[in-house]
Amino acid sequence: MPNGVKIVHRQTPSPVAYVGVMVGAGTRDEKPEENGMAHYIEHCVFKGTAHHSARQIISSIEGIGGEINAYTTKEETTFYAAIMAEHVQVALHLIAEMILEPTFKKEETDKERMVILDEIESYNDSPSELIYDDFEQLVFAGSSLAQPILGTKKTLRHISSKPEYAKNWMKEHYDPERMVVFCQGNVKPEKIFRIAEKEFCGTFFRLYNDIHRTNIGHTYDIHTITPRCASYKKHTHQVHAMLGGRAYELGHERQLAMFLLNNILGGGSLNSRLNLSLRESKGLVYTVESTYTPLSDTGYWCVYWACDPEDYPLSIELVERELNKLREVPLSPAALRKSIEQLRGQLAISAQNQENSALAMAKSMLYRGNAPEWQEIFAKIAKTSSKELSEVANDLFCEENRYILTYE
Repeated sequence: MPNGVKIVHRQTPSPVAYVGVMVGAGTRDEKPEENGMAHYIEHCVFKGTAHHSARQIISSIEGIGGEINAYTTKEETTFYAAIMAEHVQVALHLIAEMILEPTFKKEETDKERMVILDEIESYNDSPSELIYDDFEQLVFAGSSLAQPILGTKKTLRHISSKPEYAKNWMKEHYDPERMVVFCQGNVKPEKIFRIAEKEFCGTFFRLYNDIHRTNIGHTYDIHTITPRCASYKKHTHQVHAMLGGRAYELGHERQLAMFLLNNILGGGSLNSRLNLSLRESKGLVYTVESTYTPLSDTGYWCVYWACDPEDYPLSIELVERELNKLREVPLSPAALRKSIEQLRGQLAISAQNQENSALAMAKSMLYRGNAPEWQEIFAKIAKTSSKELSEVANDLFCEENRYILTYE
């Protein structure tokens, strides 16, 4: 649109539509003293606007059989609803109102601060989730990427003390050029474009026209590698462990090769190398998985598992063995074909999840300016060679790029 807001829509036969707004503002945009602000705002815009109370916001969507949701990451805040396709205008109008006209009434935000504090404590009680935050602090030490999404008790007290703090943060970071309005469902394109233009164009011009923007985009030095090990006493029954390192950013020429490599190593299938080695062969773990998380200008990969303390030495030896095998032994043509075909099926199945598909479409539009179908992505992955996979493994799985974190 003229003010920079992007619109992306995929028409499908489904009578259910997923519609919302993804904002390119998250935890990494926060100063240390305002850590948790993006997530705090995500919660508090549900607590009332200039025209709707908290109860009315929920009833507006749930009263027509829909669901409204939101989430915050290191780089994005997303608000969206799942509704019958004929109600997209109701949902998008409400989401626009939540973003543009939140009231941040003290009596409401104080209650929501307590909810977030409970969320932090709940997170602290879940080592399998908390370890991801602590690992990011290890890998991205010294960067705002190391900050926890939920913030801390101290920073929450500060950012919730005055409504102006949250309102000013939104004015500074909710820039039209960092926003994507998205929709997927049985809605004609011209309809969603007309609704989006009405809700997000003229109003944004009035709100943002006089604000000078200097903070669009991110930069982070992915070449400064300082491998570290850390171990925290958590008094857990098992040892929780994570091994990983930095990786390619979104749009990197080898991002899709790393996506395939991660799937081979420890993706969601029971025949992944790590699952076969640690669980099926040795019975050391209940869960072992690897993850590749690309960000706008950097990324990281990691392997997570939990095991009995006496099994930890063998388990980490097996994890490192699988990493080194991918570096040293190229996949045979038959193994490569099987891995690519497996990923093809996984992508096709994942594309049937309309919620995940809509959110992935919005993220691609936010950072790349396009939203390819899964078949286009797979066509590029299918061209990956064993040689390229070995090169990626040697680039990212080398010992110089390994961090290790354990909870004991």
